[in-house]
Amino acid sequence: MAHPKRRQSSTRRDKRRTHDKLTPKAITICANTGELHLRHKAYVVDGDLYLHGKVAIKDYAPVAAAAPASDEE
Repeated sequence: MAHPKRRQSSTRRDKRRTHDKLTPKAITICANTGELHLRHKAYVVDGDLYLHGKVAIKDYAPVAAAAPASDEE
């Protein structure tokens, strides 16, 4: 297996790692509802689903997860 002939300096190592960082999620405040939400995502306020500041679905209820398959045989 190949090994480096010389030790790489910490400066070179750190230069390589400059892009290995996390960026915070883009959060914004809705102009209509005043709620904090993730950009480009739908969000629920008072039972209504909003998208781009407009009501997408009135009286929104999330769909329950699928029930596990039962073996009744």
